[in-house]
Amino acid sequence: MSGTLTSVSEDMDRQIVQAVCDEDTMSSTSVGMSDLSDEILLCILRHVTVCDLLLNVANVCHKLQMLCHDKTLLTHVSLSEEYLADDQLVRKILKQLANHVQSLSLNGCYWLSGSTLDQLARCRAVTHLDVTGCRLTSIRLSRLLSSLSSLRSLAFDVTAGFNSAQLSSEAVGSLSRLSELRQTLLTPSYGVVPCCAQLRKLMLQFDISDVTREGVGVCCQLMVGQSSVPHYQQLEEFTARLAPGEVNQTLLLLYLAVFSVHVPKRLRVFLVSIPGPNPAHWPAAPSLAQSLGQRGELEALQLPRSWLDSLSLKRALEGNSPKHLSFSRCPSLWPQVFQSLLEGGVRDAKLLTSLNLSGINQVLYSECRNVEDHLVPGTMSRLAVGCSNIKQLNLMHTHYHHEHSSAPAGETHLCGSLAKFRHLRSLTLPACALSDGLNSHHISTNNTSPSPLFLGLKKVPRVGIQNHKADSESSLSGDTTSGLAQLLAGCPFLETLELIGPGFVSTLPRLEPCARASVEPRGMCAWARGVGDAHLAALEALLRLRRLTLAGLPGVLRGTGLVQLVRQCKELQVLSLANMGSLKTMNYTPALLDTLKQCTQLQELRLEQPHLNANASFFEALSSCSRLRRLCLISRSGTFDPSATETFMEGCCHVVMCHMFMGGTLVACRTLQKALLERFSAERSALSVVIYPLQHEDLPSVIRDIPLTLLDRITLFQSHVAQPPHLSPL
Repeated sequence: MSGTLTSVSEDMDRQIVQAVCDEDTMSSTSVGMSDLSDEILLCILRHVTVCDLLLNVANVCHKLQMLCHDKTLLTHVSLSEEYLADDQLVRKILKQLANHVQSLSLNGCYWLSGSTLDQLARCRAVTHLDVTGCRLTSIRLSRLLSSLSSLRSLAFDVTAGFNSAQLSSEAVGSLSRLSELRQTLLTPSYGVVPCCAQLRKLMLQFDISDVTREGVGVCCQLMVGQSSVPHYQQLEEFTARLAPGEVNQTLLLLYLAVFSVHVPKRLRVFLVSIPGPNPAHWPAAPSLAQSLGQRGELEALQLPRSWLDSLSLKRALEGNSPKHLSFSRCPSLWPQVFQSLLEGGVRDAKLLTSLNLSGINQVLYSECRNVEDHLVPGTMSRLAVGCSNIKQLNLMHTHYHHEHSSAPAGETHLCGSLAKFRHLRSLTLPACALSDGLNSHHISTNNTSPSPLFLGLKKVPRVGIQNHKADSESSLSGDTTSGLAQLLAGCPFLETLELIGPGFVSTLPRLEPCARASVEPRGMCAWARGVGDAHLAALEALLRLRRLTLAGLPGVLRGTGLVQLVRQCKELQVLSLANMGSLKTMNYTPALLDTLKQCTQLQELRLEQPHLNANASFFEALSSCSRLRRLCLISRSGTFDPSATETFMEGCCHVVMCHMFMGGTLVACRTLQKALLERFSAERSALSVVIYPLQHEDLPSVIRDIPLTLLDRITLFQSHVAQPPHLSPL
């Protein structure tokens, strides 16, 4: 591939030199698109969406029509974020793709009708098909599988009413040849797993509402008849990601029942993510770990905190060269993880590219104050040397308190250690890791009641405070950014950065009613309070930054650093802000409006603040984000202007998701939601509008009705760094 790109680049250079530098040519003719070679045009067309390719570009001229139907452009097609493609448009595209496409993804196309999905049967050469999030019944799936005899990879949702007995013999035959399967389980079921005897890769997402007794009873019914139990004889990869709830954990254990008897010989990826502090125990975990260690082919590993002890982890990693490891919320494994990675416990640590150490402190942050529970810069420096190719690193829910006076001789700042990860592209840090240490004001405050400064309010007025500038932010907060500067100098190519304050918890629940959070988040430390606008302004050095999350930062006084950041980070596409500054008032509104006016490339905005005022000024500033597609506002005591919301939706024609969970009455929320849907649904088939009071008791049922692809991507707060693979497009 690199050789092809090199030859194309050289060909392009020759043509540009010939066309531009030849004075005679320039004086007599002009160079247009038609003068470029087919190879160069194909390179350009690869960056055009398939909708534009087939319906617009192909109609320009005969040459482009031929190129737009080149098999290299139509073999692998994704319509996952083609939000403007309605049913009629998709049918037209599928008709033209029928004889070409081999890999087709409609992942997250929740708006397409069942009759449109029936048209997929035209694409008989398809080997990889992803219809996750689409409306697919068991009968419709049966018809589809009967037509796709070449299918080798399938991703779909198992919804209420699914019945594998409705699958035809031809459909079962197609399933028997599958090597990859991804199932999103929205109801207790084995789905089609028992029909897939040749599976090498199985990915499961459990998102079943916790209906306690009834749900558990349905799960137990699955055990009746051993013929329906999966066996996984050829399995190489197993991934399971669970939403909260007892039913999801019970069902997972049923899927794993066979592992207690027989561990697949070729298993090399085992990733299980269970939320919550007390995951269900699985007795077979130690034997699985021992089996993985004996084979020496382990590529990725994640297990819940109660499934592994230090000895089992040591055995699992010995002799292996993993690429992805996650020990999220596994504090008991703290010493063994570093021992295995730093002292020869793995065969080749340099192959590791993704590492999740979220919450790996020995005890929960809110319970610990001991220095031995902190991240140690020296250890992280050794990790950077031994695991030099890490691209994704997650340190959320850990903590680091830099002390100039107590630091061992020669010990650097944690950020200086992290700067040695030269290949790092995605990073999640606790906010306190950026602090250069406490000054006298922080120390005195730590021993008294919280001052207005730590709540994001102004200090007592003094000379010059009315003429505040961004450069004075560090003196105002009493912190410098020298530690952060080391990180930015060593990792200038970061594309994703998440800074999350210790103790931050989103007020938006998944399956439970909204709980009123305390004004001062539990576990918040003085070091995190010292991280403010000066630190945000320093992030302007990350010129390639595309995704930014800032959550639980009470030290942000006015938000001026955010304005300075976005002026330089021109490629920022995803922005998530939560609980910045004071929780008693929103003190950075002017800076937020200035920030939004600068975000010309922004496609996704999530904003969570207790006292957000989504008025005309807010939506006017937001209208500057002309490429915005997805918007989520969360505010317990927030207000919104219905007229301004409607005007914004009219002006920003690319917005297909508008989720607002705020204050106000149920009637006001429903009225605005209905108005937006009635006015814009016809021209935006994918439009998802949910406006609902945040503290209403029926909020969990409303959340369950949101398309899962939107819920996981933006509506619910979660880290996206070094996480197990989601059910993403194939």
